[in-house]
Amino acid sequence: MDKMLCCLKGKVVHGQAKGRTVGMPTANLSVKSEDELPVPGVYASRVLIGDESFLGVTNVGTRPSVDDREEITVETLILDFDREIYGQEIRLEIYEYLRPVERMESLKAVQCQVEKDSLRVRELFS
Repeated sequence: MDKMLCCLKGKVVHGQAKGRTVGMPTANLSVKSEDELPVPGVYASRVLIGDESFLGVTNVGTRPSVDDREEITVETLILDFDREIYGQEIRLEIYEYLRPVERMESLKAVQCQVEKDSLRVRELFS
C-alpha cells in the first residue's frame, strides 16, 4: 500500500461498546474539530501503537446502524489485536477508501460486512 490519504494522532477513548457485543471492539480515536478528516466512509488503515503496527478497518463518519446521532466519529477495528488501549496515544494512517457508510438492519449485518472489509484490507496490504 503506497499512498496514505491522511494521518491522525490521538487518544483512544470509550465509545458505546456496541461493537464489543458482537466481537468487534473498536478503538475510538479522539479527534479535534480542526483535524483534517477524509470524506466519510470505511477505509483500509494502519494503526501504530508504540513501536507496533497493525492493520485496521476504519469508519469515519456517523454510525447509522448504531445510533441516529450526527456526530462524526473515527473508529477502527484493529485486526489481530486484543488488548486494552484506552487512554493510549495512537497514530492512525488512513489509506484506501473501501465503501460508503451505510445503515444496516442489525449489528450482525454490520459484523458480516466488516468481515468482508477485513479480508479486503488484508489483500490490499499483502
